[in-house]
Amino acid sequence: MLRKFISTSHGFCTSIQSPKPWLFVGLGNPGDKFKGTRHNVGFNMIDTFVESEGIAMDSVFCKAIFGKGIVDGVPVLLAKPQTYMNLSGESSGPLAAYYKLPLNRVMVFHDDMDLPSGVLRLQPRGGHGSHNGMKSVSYHFRGNREFARLRIGTRKPPGQMDPKAFLLQKFNLTAQERIDVGLKEGVAALKVLLTKGVEESVRVFNNEQKYKHIKVPDDADMRLRRLD
Repeated sequence: MLRKFISTSHGFCTSIQSPKPWLFVGLGNPGDKFKGTRHNVGFNMIDTFVESEGIAMDSVFCKAIFGKGIVDGVPVLLAKPQTYMNLSGESSGPLAAYYKLPLNRVMVFHDDMDLPSGVLRLQPRGGHGSHNGMKSVSYHFRGNREFARLRIGTRKPPGQMDPKAFLLQKFNLTAQERIDVGLKEGVAALKVLLTKGVEESVRVFNNEQKYKHIKVPDDADMRLRRLD
């Protein structure tokens, strides 16, 4: 992706290498049945990002709802695979190959039960954590794990509840509010990533997310603690 310009001071052509694109892939299941479920927060992250940046998801490509735009001067490709979660790699693998992207320019958004609802975590690389969608993505990247991921917390299921059933449920009101806030914070983190790189985004964002649900006790709580 080269663009050229004429230098007015020297009168000759020179070439500038424009930034390499990023591919953002949100994991989820297609269809109205799965909208709003915990397993679809990867789709929700894509939706929140494109709404913020005015990007249209108006085509189908490589088995995905697909869109592209420019954010802060950086080309961004966005995809929501329509293969169902467990086959997500059948879309993300060919997308990265078609655009000849190194995996360090790929970011995958997915749900994570090991994080509290609405808490997000950026990782520059890693394993699949027993997430079937991520297993498929890694498989179609030929086992290479050197791609970034944004983990979106849904919390663990209560008691002995089946995790699969839990992930296919919708959030309660409190959890949905936390998710909505977290997704907006995710947009800000992704914009830092586009302009300053993965490592800087990880350093700042993860520290903020780690402590965001810690609350300072109000005066009444403090008085009760003194009585104790």
